[in-house]
Amino acid sequence: MAIRLIAVDIDGTLLDSRWQLPPDNRRAIARAIARGVDVVLATGRRFDFARPVLELVPEIETIVVSGGALTKTRDGVSLARRTLACDVARQILHATRPFRSDMGVVFDRHGPGQVMYEHIAWDDPRHQGYFERNRDALGEVTPLEACLTQDPIQVTAASSVERIRALAACLLARSRPHAFELALTEYPARDLSILDVTAAGVSKGSALADLARSRGLDAAEVMALGDNLNDRTMLEFAGVPVVMGNASAELKAFGWEETASNDEAGVALAIERHMLNVEVRSEK
Repeated sequence: MAIRLIAVDIDGTLLDSRWQLPPDNRRAIARAIARGVDVVLATGRRFDFARPVLELVPEIETIVVSGGALTKTRDGVSLARRTLACDVARQILHATRPFRSDMGVVFDRHGPGQVMYEHIAWDDPRHQGYFERNRDALGEVTPLEACLTQDPIQVTAASSVERIRALAACLLARSRPHAFELALTEYPARDLSILDVTAAGVSKGSALADLARSRGLDAAEVMALGDNLNDRTMLEFAGVPVVMGNASAELKAFGWEETASNDEAGVALAIERHMLNVEVRSEK
């Protein structure tokens, strides 16, 4: 069956290790879209943090952000929105108080206060770059629960791999089954891990499935490309799952098709490899 929809992760997949867009990836995406294939980005980033990447590929009209909590047009119009109930977010924060210094709450809004922390450690070498790049979107409040005046998109945490694994284990041990979803993104070489907690049933995979369904497509007509653990659900949904050469060992262990690394324009190679399975649509 021909591929009609391609979902591409951003960090570690579309972008290289210097957070640049390889020209070959840009050209391959443009060619796929010209042949009638829908290409969407699917990322754990907030919309505003992902927007600069979206501007590098002007042909792309749709983006899944915040790990599947939001699906938006390139202009920021929400096509789907799945928030985390305030009471659930409050329970999560209460259960993870020992990890409070690593945690933030993310909202779907513009300007300051998109990501709320109890305290921002501006000089923390692990997070300094992120804090500086997102300075205009951050806010502080004590206690952190006080920010829950509206349903957030997610609760997030970032720290060392070991500490975030401990946080995830803490949540799983204290929560009732299926109360929320956990998505891990790990960078062992940098000893950095990110945990995103979203509403039950929310993931990149569920967002991609909903998007495919809205366009009348079967999973067999979908290709997904990713490199990290938070991409697992969309790779499991896609009829053609492709992992990057730089993907985590845990993701590669599923035995999915592997392409070149993000520094070798692996996205372009995967798209071109499967273009033979794309039937050219007539011009509108």
